[in-house]
Amino acid sequence: MAIPLLGYAPLVQNSRIDGYEVPGEEQPTIYSTENLLSGTDLDNLIEAAYRQIFFHAFTSDRDPFLESQLRFGQITVRDFIRGLLLSPTFTDGFYAKNSNYRFVEQCVQRVLGRDVYGEREKLAWAVIVATKGIQGFIDQLLDSEEYLENFGYDTVPYQRRRVLPGRAQGETPFNIKSPFYNEYYRSILGFPQIIWQTEVRRFIPQEKKPQAGSPALFMDMARAISPKVNPSPRISAVNINIEASVPKR
Repeated sequence: MAIPLLGYAPLVQNSRIDGYEVPGEEQPTIYSTENLLSGTDLDNLIEAAYRQIFFHAFTSDRDPFLESQLRFGQITVRDFIRGLLLSPTFTDGFYAKNSNYRFVEQCVQRVLGRDVYGEREKLAWAVIVATKGIQGFIDQLLDSEEYLENFGYDTVPYQRRRVLPGRAQGETPFNIKSPFYNEYYRSILGFPQIIWQTEVRRFIPQEKKPQAGSPALFMDMARAISPKVNPSPRISAVNINIEASVPKR
């Protein structure tokens, strides 16, 4: 008998209130198959889905079969997201390298577009992972009322409420505050590494670098030359014999 999802609630009531936000450059771009105008728009939608789930997809991480199904209308965007979440890239990188609690946090951020409400929600979804497996957890997450209400079947998930009214700085993007691996696997892989650099390096664009024959290329050589100059002797006026030095007339 499967254990039902435990109840959880937001830590603050503000999470239930729809904010009044003026659209601007900080607002996320919404990708949906409902307003596609060309094939390029579909390419941008697929790239946005990869960025949302993987943050960055290499060529080996892409799934041409899933992409072709989406292009020909055989699956919805929601099915495409499900395929990415159950792919070996996501399961090996996020599930195998993290605990169930951290895996739940990563999935809630990427699928529902928000942070977890607290430890209670982590526990509730972790129980689903333990009893139904990864596939059962992903299916229940995509079938949830919150996902269908915000993204439906045709919209790529995105980070909601990135800019918060009344705050000087909005929420930090999930990919920055939630690293790929947890602390244990980061220590095994040997990062982050602290490298102290005593030399200050300056970046010079290619067009501003001196070309062949430029005098700037010989400045270091000129500075290295230390010519020897014969110093002029210093003679004190006390030691000068004026009578002997001045000729007689």
